[in-house]
Amino acid sequence: MLIAIDAMGGDFGPRVTVPASLRALKENPSLYILLVGDQAQISACLPEHSAYLSRIEICHSDISVAMDENPKSALRHYKGSSIHLAVQSVADRKADACVSAGNTGALAVISRYLLKMYPGVSRPAICTLLPSRAGECLMLDLGANLACDEYDLFQFAMMGSAMAGVMQNKASPSVGLLNVGEEELKGTDQIRRAAALFSSSPHIEYKGFVEGSDIFTGDVDVIVCDGISGNTALKTSEGVVRFLFQQIRQAFNRSLYSRFISLLARPVLKRLRRSLNPEQYNGAVLLGLQGVVVKSHGAAEAEGFYRAIVHAQRAVKADLCQKVAEKIQAQ
Repeated sequence: MLIAIDAMGGDFGPRVTVPASLRALKENPSLYILLVGDQAQISACLPEHSAYLSRIEICHSDISVAMDENPKSALRHYKGSSIHLAVQSVADRKADACVSAGNTGALAVISRYLLKMYPGVSRPAICTLLPSRAGECLMLDLGANLACDEYDLFQFAMMGSAMAGVMQNKASPSVGLLNVGEEELKGTDQIRRAAALFSSSPHIEYKGFVEGSDIFTGDVDVIVCDGISGNTALKTSEGVVRFLFQQIRQAFNRSLYSRFISLLARPVLKRLRRSLNPEQYNGAVLLGLQGVVVKSHGAAEAEGFYRAIVHAQRAVKADLCQKVAEKIQAQ
């Protein structure tokens, strides 16, 4: 398996993407990596003597898409960029998947142009795993589509259900629609029309509306929403986790007694940090494309980007794209 890495994407570029790639190579002896980006910067982050260098190829590009670049401009004017060349390697069937922490809009537009959508799918949707009381749940869309109608949301539900079946072995994954309340009359006309579509489909195990406070309860396996709501919910939850641990650190540092208590609580706090750390769940698949593209958080450190690479490997091994296409075409 060969994974193409947009080595220049994200807030940290090769400083994060290269070590994460080396770790992925260490963990999987059958994995090969194509690092796309500035060769000098990439080489500076690679060890001189490593057993993994034989499984690394570098594709040079001195062009990178800025995080604030207009997506359509990135498609038209940055064809030699690291994002474009990484996705192109999947389109050319040289790579099995692409992973990027770069500009989300640019990645979605370029991927849609180069890889095309499966028949019956109008837009790609960013879908990721989130922790829940029941283990994990899926949520989409997380930012690829800011404006969605009821038919887009219906497709997201179909694709999310397919992913839950493939990646989590859920025979009949339950689906919820994110809304401002659980009552049937709540929400916009678009949301209520989408709910009607969900309810009438024999291919969706629809459980009703889900409020923001219920995202992590595990009451449903798949949560569907538009890109603005999904991205806002995701970023808010990440901010809450960081704020929570910041408050815990301050509380334990207030006195000698509290510092002593922190020593006793350290094993529990470490387990809690691991289970809630957003880095553990980094990596979101762009569903609906005819190829595996995984979006990493732009601010991800090496641990988080490594998780995105692992997520890409899982998607390839599970033949996720084809399974999602079959689900859509069966409706």
